[in-house]
Amino acid sequence: MRPFARAQACFVSVGAILVVVATSTRAAAQSPAPSAPPDPAPADPPPSDPPLTGMKGEEGTPTPLQVDYAQYGVAFAGECLVAPGEIWPSDAAAPCILGPGGGPVLRGAYRPAGPWYIGGAYQFAKLDSNNLYRLGILQELRAEMRYFFDVGSRFTPYATWALGGMIYGNEFGADTGGVTTFAGGGVELEITRFAVLSLNLAYQPMLFFGFDDSAGQERLAGVAHFIHLDLGIELKTELSRE
Repeated sequence: MRPFARAQACFVSVGAILVVVATSTRAAAQSPAPSAPPDPAPADPPPSDPPLTGMKGEEGTPTPLQVDYAQYGVAFAGECLVAPGEIWPSDAAAPCILGPGGGPVLRGAYRPAGPWYIGGAYQFAKLDSNNLYRLGILQELRAEMRYFFDVGSRFTPYATWALGGMIYGNEFGADTGGVTTFAGGGVELEITRFAVLSLNLAYQPMLFFGFDDSAGQERLAGVAHFIHLDLGIELKTELSRE
């Protein structure tokens, strides 16, 4: 074969090889890349204990039904006289020595785990004595109970009742004394976990012993009837059970 023919055949062979290589490269470039395997589905988190929900709707807060507390505070009470009873007999020449009034209340109580409140209170109130006393002061020392109704709110209603003793006289004196009780209801508003506002409304009869007042008027033993209303703020301290 002549040299020119051989060179021509060689160029044709190389060109054919280049065409085949170029075609293979283009096909490989146009073919889609293999997709990556999908990520495995995340495993479900392990179950956890449900959060502790307090009676007032705060997660993680123990309720008064679960924790013991010491509860204490102050209030301002109003005493509205409904009927004086025999302490102002119908034939009395002097005016009634009892009237409406008000004053502070000091309270302390134990709140066991549950709906109960077991406490005590000291109250003094300046009453209207129709000028028979310079300062007619009624002092009371009472044992008090409350029973709370859990309604799942910051407002917790309760029933309340009390029993105690009292004295009455001029400027914290004791011209007479007797027994007092009351029964009624109230509501407690939780401000924080350890502070509450309370509002009480109760019927309060008082049994007074007989005495002679400063005007010489005989006051017979009898029951005077009052409506008691007080508004107070109380703090709670958690007690350890250990």
